[in-house]
Amino acid sequence: MDRAKLFEALGQLAPLSLVEPWDNVGLLVGEASGELAGPVLCTIDLTESVMDEAEQIGCSTIIAYHPPIFAPIKRVVCSDTKQRLVHRAIRAGMSIYSPHTALDAAQDGLNDWLISGFGSGDVRSLKASTGREDLRKIVTFVPTKDVERVRHALASAGAGHIGAYDLCSFGALGTGTFRGQAGTNPTIGKAGEFTSVEEMRLEMVCPEDAVALAIETLRAFHPYEEPAIDVFRIEPLPERNTGHGRRIVLDQPLTTMEIAEKLKKHLGVSRLKLTAPGGDHARKLSHIGVCAGSGSDLAPTAAANGCEMYITGEMTHHQVMAHLDRGLGIILAGHTNTERGYLPILATKLKKKLPGLDVRVSSADRSQLEWV
Repeated sequence: MDRAKLFEALGQLAPLSLVEPWDNVGLLVGEASGELAGPVLCTIDLTESVMDEAEQIGCSTIIAYHPPIFAPIKRVVCSDTKQRLVHRAIRAGMSIYSPHTALDAAQDGLNDWLISGFGSGDVRSLKASTGREDLRKIVTFVPTKDVERVRHALASAGAGHIGAYDLCSFGALGTGTFRGQAGTNPTIGKAGEFTSVEEMRLEMVCPEDAVALAIETLRAFHPYEEPAIDVFRIEPLPERNTGHGRRIVLDQPLTTMEIAEKLKKHLGVSRLKLTAPGGDHARKLSHIGVCAGSGSDLAPTAAANGCEMYITGEMTHHQVMAHLDRGLGIILAGHTNTERGYLPILATKLKKKLPGLDVRVSSADRSQLEWV
C-alpha cells in the first residue's frame, strides 16, 4: 500500500480545510508517497517512548495527533527532544502526520466522540466551520447561439466545478443593449446603431487562482469584441456539523454530578475538576458544550450558545473565574484525557477505508501528568 493512499484517507477523515490558522497540520516529516513497509502507529503525543515503540515494530508512519513540529525549527542537530525525534524518524524512513484541529472540527471527529458520552440529543458545532473561501462567480452575457461554446470554454479553464460535478452553470434569458462607437466591429448590428439582442446571463463558479485564466479564455471564445464580465466573491457557507467544539441539548436534564459520572465513564478516568453554575449542584442542566484539549477560548461562544456546563481538558484559574462569571459550570478532565479515547476509533476508521492496513494504537502513549 502506498503512503499517499493513507494520507488521502486521513484528509477525508480530517479535511485540512478545517484546520485552525495557527495550527501545523498534515504531513510534517518524511515522504508523501512510497510503500508502507510497516505498521501505522497512532498516538496523541510523539515522545521518546512512543518513538522507541515505533522503531521496535518497524513503523512506517506515525499519526501524532499533536504536531511534533509546531513552532518553526531552524536546525535539526539533536540538541533537544523535538530535534531528536525528527532525526530518528527521518533516519528510520518514517513519515509523521498530524491531524490535530482538523480532526477536532471534522464531522464524526474527536469532538463528536467527546460529546457522544451524553447520548444522542441534538448536537451541533459551537463554532461552525465554513466551506471554501477561494470561490468566485464569473458572470457574463452571451447570445443564445453561443452559450454552449462559452460554457465549455470556461469549464476547460477550471470554472463550473461543484463537488463531483462539472459543467455546472446557471442561465437566464434577457435582453442586452449596446451601441458601438466609430471604429468598432460589433458581432451583431452596426457601429453607431443602438442594438438590442436576446442574451443568456451565464454564471459559473471558479476557484480564485483560476479566475485570470478563465477570463482570458472567456474573452477568446466570446463572440463580442467587449464582453460584459462580472466577478463576485462567494461567501463561504457555514456547516452545522463541522467546526470547533460541540453543543448538545440533553433529552433528559442532569445534575452536575450526574454529568461528571457520565463523563468519567466515557473517558475512563476516576477524577475530574468541576464547579456547578452558580454553585448549585442540585440544578438540572440540559445544555452542555465541549471542546477537547485546551478549550478556554471557545467558552464564551459556548455561553453565547446557551450552554450551562462547559467541558474541556484544562484552563488557568483566572480563565475558570471569568467563565463562571458568564454563568458557565466548568468541568476540567485533563488535556489528553479528552483526546486519547478517540485513537482506537481513528484506527478503526482507517482500517475500514484501507482494508489490510496495519494500524495500531500506541501502548507507550500516555498522559504526562497523573491524577493522584
